[in-house]
Amino acid sequence: MTKYSLRARMMILILAPTLMIGLLLSTFFVVHRYNELQHQVQDAGANIIEPLAVSAEYGMTWHNRDAIRELVSLLHRRHSDIVRAITVFDNNNHIYVTSNNNQNLSLVQKEDISTLEDGVSVERRGNLMVLRTPIVSERYSVDELPREDAKPTGNPLGYVAIELDLQSVRLEQYKEVFVATLLLLFCLCIAMLFAYRLMRDVTGPIRNMVTTVDRIRRGQLDSRVEGYMLGELSILKNGINAMAMSLTAYHEEMQQNIDQATYDLRETLEQLEIQNVELDLAKKRAQEAARIKSEFLANMSHELRTPLNGVIGFTRQMLKTGLSTNQRDYMSTIERSAANLLSIINDVLDFSKLEAGKLVLESIPFPLRATLDETLVLLAPSAHEKGLEITVCLEQQVPDNVIGDPLRLQQILINLIGNAIKFTEQGHIDLRVELRNTNTTRVALEIQVHDTGIGISDQQQTQLFQAFRQADASISRRHGGTGLGLVITQKLVHEMGGEIAFHSRQGEGSTFWVHIQLDLNPNAPPHPRALEDLRPSLLAYIEPHPAVAKAVLEMLSGTPLQVHHAATLEELGDAHFPLLLMGLPVDGKTTSALPDDLITHLLSRADSVLLALPSEMMLHADELRARGIAGCLTKPVSLTRLLPMLLDFHSRQREALPRGARQPLTVMAVDDNPANLKLIGALLEEQVEHIILCDNAEQAIRQARLRPLDVILMDIQMPEIDGIRASEIIRSLPLHAATPIVAVTAHALDGEREQLINAGMNDYLAKPIDEDKLSQLLQRYAPRNVALSSPAPAVAPSLDWALALRQAAHKEDLARDLLQMLLDFLPEVAQRVEECMENNDVTGLREIIHKLHGSASYSGVPRLKELCRQLEKSLHQESDIAALEPELLELSDEMENVAREARTLLQV
Repeated sequence: MTKYSLRARMMILILAPTLMIGLLLSTFFVVHRYNELQHQVQDAGANIIEPLAVSAEYGMTWHNRDAIRELVSLLHRRHSDIVRAITVFDNNNHIYVTSNNNQNLSLVQKEDISTLEDGVSVERRGNLMVLRTPIVSERYSVDELPREDAKPTGNPLGYVAIELDLQSVRLEQYKEVFVATLLLLFCLCIAMLFAYRLMRDVTGPIRNMVTTVDRIRRGQLDSRVEGYMLGELSILKNGINAMAMSLTAYHEEMQQNIDQATYDLRETLEQLEIQNVELDLAKKRAQEAARIKSEFLANMSHELRTPLNGVIGFTRQMLKTGLSTNQRDYMSTIERSAANLLSIINDVLDFSKLEAGKLVLESIPFPLRATLDETLVLLAPSAHEKGLEITVCLEQQVPDNVIGDPLRLQQILINLIGNAIKFTEQGHIDLRVELRNTNTTRVALEIQVHDTGIGISDQQQTQLFQAFRQADASISRRHGGTGLGLVITQKLVHEMGGEIAFHSRQGEGSTFWVHIQLDLNPNAPPHPRALEDLRPSLLAYIEPHPAVAKAVLEMLSGTPLQVHHAATLEELGDAHFPLLLMGLPVDGKTTSALPDDLITHLLSRADSVLLALPSEMMLHADELRARGIAGCLTKPVSLTRLLPMLLDFHSRQREALPRGARQPLTVMAVDDNPANLKLIGALLEEQVEHIILCDNAEQAIRQARLRPLDVILMDIQMPEIDGIRASEIIRSLPLHAATPIVAVTAHALDGEREQLINAGMNDYLAKPIDEDKLSQLLQRYAPRNVALSSPAPAVAPSLDWALALRQAAHKEDLARDLLQMLLDFLPEVAQRVEECMENNDVTGLREIIHKLHGSASYSGVPRLKELCRQLEKSLHQESDIAALEPELLELSDEMENVAREARTLLQV
């Protein structure tokens, strides 16, 4: 926004009203005078034409044309300044007399005389004005007399038209405008004179005062406003001068104070310098004392832990020997006391390291779920002794492979969960890990530990994170401890770049939560690989404790298992299950083995039975397995320990199937690549009873209309109709609304599986098709069969005949046929690649590379297959083939190598 000066604003405010008023008055008088001149000309014309019409009556009645001509000429001469022509027309609209024979008759002649008005009519045509009036005879014959009720109109003899020139009027109008403009300019000049005088008397002194104030602001306190000023300006001048005098006095006083303060500060600084020297000496003595204390604590902790470890070790050895009841009780007391003393020593040593800043955190890859599970297994016995259930819940989105310090993370959890167990007499302890946010390199986690213990009052919460202090002094006597656990936890969390907080109410329990950040392991998958080997199965889960059941069900929701939960065995009904998991209640008292009738009942309800036992009952695990139980694990149930048991169960089911037995399934395989189709047919021939092979989508749709199918293996990229569209058409058929359709593709792009599942596919099978994986997939969709996946074959360089045999199900003839088909296909690929490079045909090149990728997936040429995969991925991102010329040249060389080695091998 433009800022105008006071001078400019005053000029605008003075001249603007003057200019507006002058413009309004000038416009009014000019317009008024303009209209007045127009009316004057019109009135002058009317004064000429009306008497002429009366005078012309006699001449036209007696046909005295000369008299009328003389009259018209006389009037024209008298008014020649405005009159251009006077014309008299007879009753037939013919010229009777005119004063100007050179005039344009079309301007003054009335086209239709019957529409002529009684009075004077006016017509404007540019700079001309035409006036017309009728000539009426007042003499009537007897038969022409008007009726009494009618107004006499006379006998029309013709009309008179006069043509007036407005040029003279225009000149007068311009003169008026010119004079008005001169008067307006004159008024503006006078206003500018007054404005200049006002500005000289006002703005000049104001500028002088502004300059003086600016000099005062810059420190020139002796500056004063000079000159004669009127009215309020004089008062303002005196005020500014008075202010300057006061500032001068204040400045002198302030300078004196500054001098005095400077003198006092100098003396103070001298004293502070002496004190700093003393403090520095004291700091060095304190640091030396802290170093000596840390060394002393480290040495003492080592010296103390060495004999303590011996005491604990030999005490545990003594407990294994035959002792009397009193002796066993004494030895147990010694073992517990020594363990408590060792824990106290460890806390003091950790606190000392943290205080000295010598604790170094590791940064190593570790599995998060296994680390948490180790901590829970370690703490579970102390919780189960008190009859407390421990639950653990990890969100499915939490990655498993991270980088950090697992030992310190376990120490944090041990302190938090250990305190929860220590101060909880009944109820349960909940551990929950949630994902706050994540990116490509780091993950932020929130770890919550909730208990139903005694809680912490508002007054006691302020002392919670102080060293060697506990919320209640009596707690240390009832529960033990040094008060260092939470202090060490807080410092460890801060060292890891996180934060710790809690919420608690006395008598209602406490919740501690820790926010930490860990690096992601780029060389490991974000989730456990074992989940990929777990296949759908029905699992019966029995757990009476609602909190424990909720946590386990949430954990199992991320697996393919179909879980049926019941609080008791009776609630399951009479159904038989392939797998049953039963959790026994934790009451702190039950240590005996399970009765035989319960085990018999469990074994009759499921093919395999797993038991989740309290820690004290794990002593009977071997006995339970000998009595038919498939597996036992310690509570709390975690996926880390449960998953191997489930996989072992599935493995035993798979081994129970007869080797070489074909399943009673009808499977249709669709692939436009002959080599791929031939391999799929050979693999299916050994595993299912009925096979239908189709080399295009149209044929597959026709076959689907004819018969029901158990499984459909569908290639994705096919000409004309692709696999996804073909699957949609087959899905619309009544026979195949629920038929499993498995996508078979050589793509290895990120997110490929999720995209195909979202497109409506039931499952995904990657090329090259592995015999074990195909078997697992067929068993998955066969009733009561669940299979495990096996690792993909290793990648070998160039032409790998052993790999080719594995990909052909160890059939040498089939492997040679597949290799020969690839060899025959390579010249076509070379020609198509060259054509696509010339025409920059990205789509065509992508299609031929995709076909080559499929053929290479079954022929033992891993290097060629990998080049095809990389090229196909690049072709999805590039629009110019020239950018991929190095990769295409490498592909051409590899094709030549494969052709040469294949010919050599096939000739043998």
